[in-house]
Amino acid sequence: MATIVIIGGHGKVALRLAPLLVADGHRVLSWVRHDDQLEDVRATGAEAILADAETMGVEAMAAALAGADAVVWSAGAGGGDPARTYAVDRDAAIRSMQAAEQAGVRRYLMVSWAGSVPDLGVPADSSFFPYADAKLAADDHLRGTGLDWTILGPGTLTLDEPTGRIETGVGSGRPTSRANVALAVREALAQPATIRRFIPFADGAVPIAEAFAAL
Repeated sequence: MATIVIIGGHGKVALRLAPLLVADGHRVLSWVRHDDQLEDVRATGAEAILADAETMGVEAMAAALAGADAVVWSAGAGGGDPARTYAVDRDAAIRSMQAAEQAGVRRYLMVSWAGSVPDLGVPADSSFFPYADAKLAADDHLRGTGLDWTILGPGTLTLDEPTGRIETGVGSGRPTSRANVALAVREALAQPATIRRFIPFADGAVPIAEAFAAL
């Protein structure tokens, strides 16, 4: 049994991921920002931890990560405010990576997006640019760490039912079920083939385990 910390535990992907990991026998610690989110997380079988990654420093994060085997970053500012987007999607994410290194947690999985590549293709005056820019900065920082990292890059997120089947190596415009993202995180954590890989993907025809084993 591994201890897995999900940062952003009340998000739509995280709430689908936690019960999968619990069902696999793992201890799951899901971080949330507000008291009124605790019960939703507990209903997944995870342990709900009140911990605001946006305001926590590296030392506090490292203390909270002590003893964990893996970290999943599934948090986000949700858009709208560029300053907060950079504060959460870039700065807090980078602090969590530094904290994982400090705490000795080697496995780190980032939920990013399929378009997180150097040529973003997003105009600087677009309302989406701060998110894309912040995610790329965080992803690039992660690549430079000594962590056993995986960056998953789903396409356009939907609330469709899970199929357990994906296509890797695709661009950012393809629909991708949040439920399939949760299944992909679960599989990536279990498959060494995903370590130190950026994996853009979308809903497709190949079973997730098979797609990741072929990387």
